[in-house]
Amino acid sequence: MKSKLISIGDEILIGQVINTNAAFIGERLFSIGIPVEKSIVIGDEEKIFLSELQESFENYDVTIITGGLGPTHDDITKQVLVKYFNDKLISDEKVLNHVKNIFKSRNLIMPAVNEDQALVPGMSKVIWNANGTAPGIWIEKESKIFIALPGVPHEMNAMIENEILPELKKRFSKKNSVYLQKTLLTTGLGESTLSERLGNIKEIIGENKLAFLPSTAGVRLRINVIGKNESDASDILSGIEKKIRTRAGDYIYGEENDTLEKIIGQILTERKQTLSVAESCTGGKISSRIVGIPGSSNYYVGGACVYSDKEKFELLGVNRETINKFGAVSMQTAVEMAEGIRKLMGTDYSLSTTGVAGPGGGTAEKPVGLVWIGFSQKVKSYAKEFLFGNNREININRTSERALEILRRELLNIEIKF
Repeated sequence: MKSKLISIGDEILIGQVINTNAAFIGERLFSIGIPVEKSIVIGDEEKIFLSELQESFENYDVTIITGGLGPTHDDITKQVLVKYFNDKLISDEKVLNHVKNIFKSRNLIMPAVNEDQALVPGMSKVIWNANGTAPGIWIEKESKIFIALPGVPHEMNAMIENEILPELKKRFSKKNSVYLQKTLLTTGLGESTLSERLGNIKEIIGENKLAFLPSTAGVRLRINVIGKNESDASDILSGIEKKIRTRAGDYIYGEENDTLEKIIGQILTERKQTLSVAESCTGGKISSRIVGIPGSSNYYVGGACVYSDKEKFELLGVNRETINKFGAVSMQTAVEMAEGIRKLMGTDYSLSTTGVAGPGGGTAEKPVGLVWIGFSQKVKSYAKEFLFGNNREININRTSERALEILRRELLNIEIKF
């Protein structure tokens, strides 16, 4: 079984809207053994749309179309579908009442054009849209399935989960091999270095797939396997994961949707320990990430955004002589910042950041991208130096990621290798 996605909308082509729908659908179809082999974005152009439908009919078992189901002149999906399948539009009374009730519940007068949203191809089955006015469309011809869904993400997502996947699983689960996927998260080393550590990828994965997905935070390793059944696929996936973990070691900090701040929060909560942060060049980024985790009030006492030297002196107690002699961006200042916030907040651990985020402000001695990250606990304090580059946003993101990774390694007594 194989599938194709057609995303419709000029707004996607010109970059006005990011196509998150394709990513969501691709992941969900893969999970039930109907992998997407082609995903294409087209504009609101009938000729191109008809050509893609023909290509779908000739080559794919399932085609999912998103977008173009609204009530305006540029929403062409239904018109193109009836033209391609030599069908006609009919009004679905249940859908029409649903649309009218939505407007009534919001005390709005329904424009006449919205009645057209109840029009569906006569040969289609309606896919119920509980969250919006545009129904989905399910058309079958010669064992080929064509599904059209609204482009609004929260509407489309619910329809995929509640209507589409259950039906596709019921029809095709016994015919398909089992596809499994898992993502391992690494940080602290680049894509090429990680690849070197893993060595011969073919020896690890065999005929399966391993994708390297780098970002400023680290490298995601996505494993895709195919098995004869659930048990077979699970065994293959476990074997590949074990080999990767053996070679990548403690650079792997989590999996799937984990984050460093989530992992750190779990550890601190279990140990009933506390954390504080003093930030200069990151401007509150680390604190923001920490408090984004539910329950962070159990371990995060507070932080200080000390951008000026004056605040470093007066709030954290950094020695004036330290900055006069070594500068605000220095190992000595980072250490005193970390110690100062830890003592001020009375926490078990603390982090600090000071650096030249850029794009200006650098010198030959202290270039843009130079960052010092401080760590402190009762028995030791230190700071580590990094040089990230000349992009301000990337520098801030990398600094926050590296600071949290230093803390994770300290909490787990893992050697800091960077």
